[in-house]
Amino acid sequence: MLDALDLARWQFGITTVYHFLQVPLTIGLATLVAIMQTKTRKTGDPKWQRVTDFFGKILIINFALGVATGIVQEFQFGMNWSEYSRFVGDIFGAPLAFEALLAFFLESTFLGLWIFGKGRLSPKVHNLTIWLFAAGTAISAFFILAANAFMQYPKGASVNPDTGRAELDGMGGFLKVLFNETSLFQFVHTMSAAFLVAGTVVAAISIWWMARSIRITGDEKEARGYWKPVAKIGLTSMLISSIVVIGSGHSMGQHIGDIQPAKAAAMMGTMESGESHNLTLIMDTRDTDGFQLDVPIPGLESFMATNHFAGEESFLPSLDDVNAELQEKYADVYGPDQDYRPNLTVAFYSFRIMMGLGFLMLGVSLLGFWLIRGDKISRSEGWGKFWLWMIPMPFIASSFGWILQEMGRQPWVVVPGENNVFLLTDFGVSSSVSAASVLTSMLVFTLLYTGLGVVWIALLRRYALEGINTKSKVVEYDSTTEAQPNFVY
Repeated sequence: MLDALDLARWQFGITTVYHFLQVPLTIGLATLVAIMQTKTRKTGDPKWQRVTDFFGKILIINFALGVATGIVQEFQFGMNWSEYSRFVGDIFGAPLAFEALLAFFLESTFLGLWIFGKGRLSPKVHNLTIWLFAAGTAISAFFILAANAFMQYPKGASVNPDTGRAELDGMGGFLKVLFNETSLFQFVHTMSAAFLVAGTVVAAISIWWMARSIRITGDEKEARGYWKPVAKIGLTSMLISSIVVIGSGHSMGQHIGDIQPAKAAAMMGTMESGESHNLTLIMDTRDTDGFQLDVPIPGLESFMATNHFAGEESFLPSLDDVNAELQEKYADVYGPDQDYRPNLTVAFYSFRIMMGLGFLMLGVSLLGFWLIRGDKISRSEGWGKFWLWMIPMPFIASSFGWILQEMGRQPWVVVPGENNVFLLTDFGVSSSVSAASVLTSMLVFTLLYTGLGVVWIALLRRYALEGINTKSKVVEYDSTTEAQPNFVY
């Protein structure tokens, strides 16, 4: 029978993963739609307005569902994690308050102006609104990731011995919370993953429509005029972001080795301390002495963690040795038998799924450029369906990255950082909330989020299949006037 702690963790994990399906698409797609809108204004070409409106619908739907699934995220800290909130609420709540009061209102205000200001605002101002919305999504992500980074490695705070609560070390402490190595690594990695998600969606839908329009009508006019330029935007986003994702992930992984050695050992699968470790692709995590499959490159795992293939610099501690060190260090606080090892199966395979899909999307982006090179456009139905199957891949990678981030730091809800600020997850759960209450809310939220997920997929599918009506009359865009024309569909 699951207790309140286990149920609270399950509820937070379920709602967070559901919510994070929409977040990266909104962040990345906002900028890509802003680029399309800017091309509309600069070129005066009504084709760009049509594709802007097409992907703008997807953006609006995704943002709306993201808001609906994100409402309960912050409330859960007070409902199920009151002891955690009591301990670090003064610090953790500060960036979340900035996110709500500054970033979210910036997003919602300028998205509304972009939607309802068409035909009422000047072209310059209307174009500015979508860029400000895109900026709002990035600022929102920054504040939320800064709050999460504090849980991964606290900085800028110390524990007040009189109250037993963590408090900010003045304004300098708040700046440390926002701008530290962990938060900056997370921001770059998460933002690049968001552009990979959005770029894949834009490229996949565009390439699928290119092949479909040629196959159905035999006329390449729509494919070349509408979908090929947009596909290039999506593929460019995919290519650049996948490179940044891989590079930032490499640096972030080494940083994790410094601040969370147990997570690093678990995700790398380091079962024996030593030098020049090989990278294990598959292993039986229930019996680490059993079957395993290694990459035939000597010292690759050590290189990923230390930038050295061999020698003393390539030394990696095993998960059991890291656990023994932590048991000795915190024996006076939590006793000598506390297990500080995260779930090995989750950490090990989440890392490989995330990393493998990152490299896959890099290859797929290069394949996409090859498909649309020169005047050659594939009309193969198989290629079109292949790209539709690629859409879920970066979503899956982002979700497993988030799972690794949160479950990999267990059993800590606040990992030990500066000035001995730390807290085990066992001590962060609400003591007054019963298991039955948590189970009830978890079931309600899971059913609600499942329903919203079905609606989300159905709406995205509907508008993606609807396409662009290229035969409708469109008022020509005059980029020299201050009046925004009303585009008729």
